[in-house]
Amino acid sequence: MDAVEVFNALPAARLEEDLLACCAAPGWGAAVAAKRPYRERLEIISAADAAARDLSWAEVRVGLSAHPRIGERAAGDSKEASWSRREQSAAAQSADELTKSALIDANRAYEERFGHVFLIFASGRTQEEILAAAQERLTNDEETEQVIVQDELRKIALLRLERVLDALG
Repeated sequence: MDAVEVFNALPAARLEEDLLACCAAPGWGAAVAAKRPYRERLEIISAADAAARDLSWAEVRVGLSAHPRIGERAAGDSKEASWSRREQSAAAQSADELTKSALIDANRAYEERFGHVFLIFASGRTQEEILAAAQERLTNDEETEQVIVQDELRKIALLRLERVLDALG
């Protein structure tokens, strides 16, 4: 059986668990699960992409709840924690103490300004790039930042969904 067939055949509880590990917004996972059966992998990714774009801000906030502060090591042995550590690992290795300290300050300023964690698709980025993005995004208005955050959450969810599908195949 290929990954798509396995994905289609997963019991609802297991699928929900896997999808919540990708994105903690339950509406996202429910939308993806509701379209089963899928004929091909791209259909699953497309449905997930559309579902992420359709999330309300309240649902995005729920999705944010599963993400640690950028630069902080995610605790626990859940899939989400493991993926967060993996997504941030290259960036964490690239930073000097001054950059790490500046990122802590940027996180704090961001949370004070917007009321939630700074979320960024960290895979493949250095801490310096992440810091620059955080500092730039601090100048955004609330509406602009919400659009960016939703898109960052979407990109992270799709990367994680690809990992789920890879593991099933």
